[in-house]
Amino acid sequence: MNQASQTEARKKDAREKIQLGGLIAKAGLRYEKRALLLGLLVDGARRIKADEQERARLLAIGTEAFADDAE
Repeated sequence: MNQASQTEARKKDAREKIQLGGLIAKAGLRYEKRALLLGLLVDGARRIKADEQERARLLAIGTEAFADDAE
């Protein structure tokens, strides 16, 4: 891989991590312990894999939270 593509890949990775961190802040979880945040995410991942209704419910909550920004 050449230097330019490595730099672009690192920038893309950094941008994605910043965006994901913004989601934590938007959810009001900025000051929670990392272990708790990871636990929430792991539990959520398990739940949405096992239950399509739970996936739809959580998607609706997230969509509503983003819509609040647009208003």
